[in-house]
Amino acid sequence: MRGKLTEQLPEDGTAEVLVATSTNMKTTRMVATPFEIPNNWRWTLIEKLTTPVGKKINQIYANEVKNTGKYPAISQGEQFIDGYTDEEKAIVDLPVIIFGDHTKNVKFVDFPFVICADGTKCLNVSSPNNPKYVFYWMKYASCAIEDRGYARHYPLLKKYPVSLPPLMEQNRIVERIEQAFSVLDTIDALQAQYTDNLAVLKSKLIDAAIQGKLTEQLPEDGTAEELYQQIQAEKQSLIKAGKIKKEKPLPPITADEIPFEIPAIWKWCRLQSVFNFIDYRGVTPYKITEGVPFITAKNVRQGYIDHSISEFISEADYQKRQSRGISHKGDILFTTEAPMGYAAIADLDRFSAGQRLITLQQYTVDHLLDNKYYMYAISAPFFQKQLDGKCSGTTVKGIKADRLKQFLIPLPTLAEQKRIVAKLDEVLEMIGQTPPRALREEN
Repeated sequence: MRGKLTEQLPEDGTAEVLVATSTNMKTTRMVATPFEIPNNWRWTLIEKLTTPVGKKINQIYANEVKNTGKYPAISQGEQFIDGYTDEEKAIVDLPVIIFGDHTKNVKFVDFPFVICADGTKCLNVSSPNNPKYVFYWMKYASCAIEDRGYARHYPLLKKYPVSLPPLMEQNRIVERIEQAFSVLDTIDALQAQYTDNLAVLKSKLIDAAIQGKLTEQLPEDGTAEELYQQIQAEKQSLIKAGKIKKEKPLPPITADEIPFEIPAIWKWCRLQSVFNFIDYRGVTPYKITEGVPFITAKNVRQGYIDHSISEFISEADYQKRQSRGISHKGDILFTTEAPMGYAAIADLDRFSAGQRLITLQQYTVDHLLDNKYYMYAISAPFFQKQLDGKCSGTTVKGIKADRLKQFLIPLPTLAEQKRIVAKLDEVLEMIGQTPPRALREEN
């Protein structure tokens, strides 16, 4: 409501015309301005944007509700009662905003209904305005008024200031709010289901995000197929330059391998098709007390690097190991055993990765992928299930690199990857499922 979620476009014009054409212009006093708004917005009052629907218009009381009609009855803006009335008595001038004198439970109603309680208020929104924009403002205002301790708050509510954008921006704001509420509804449903186990809730949230259920897919992002082709072109350039080896062709993806549906503009691909594998298997280097940091599987937790365990190798050993591939800050470090299946982002400028770790490195310098999205994807249930199905060993389970290269991973557009990361960072922080900060910081 401050203009910080949407872009102000010059072609929208200003809200001046909306204030001037509001149908309920009973007052001309100046409106208080509680915060800054964009230049093309205007301050007005709720009473200037709404028209009350009189109590005598299409209204009945609870004792008159019949069970033979078609439309539900609403009491005090709080609930639908078990009763229906005749069609001709239903309100048809829709949509409307309804609420009661003693409640902050404001409702937006866009279907026929009747009022069945004397304290219920019913408002139409003046045209041209988006009724839902005014509705969301009234929900905010009603809560603010009730929090100040007022019981019968309609006289205050109608005088409450409203920041009014142009109509096109009202539409964009409503769309953004409802997208956010949709995500919150998903979170609430998952949290209710898994409230006793935050680790399971975290897993379910990541799973929903990796399936494209927490964010919006935007046509202007392009398609994952276009991104995939860019990555393949970069990969071929590295092969041609002799910087990476040419690998055996990956098998085509079959329908029975796909674990779930993804958005139409995304693409399923195999892990090696988007990441170069750097494997440091072999002789473990001699450890010293100072030198180049040596990151092992013991340091890699799910989602972060634990630097409380510090090991170092010499510069000579570092150079020898780097001949297999040069590690970079921001690469994904993946544990192949003891434990298997953890992934974290490398957070040191200079380091060497130990045995039982595979470094997943992008084929491009300018980063066509968001590595944190893939770190989240690796921790998702569908990926961990692939690990369980392809691992080997009895006492200590591990995954071979050749098998890992063939694992399926969903590829969204880069912009969508970034939105998923931002949303997961936000919701996991909300439920307290981010790694301990002390373990994520460099020593």
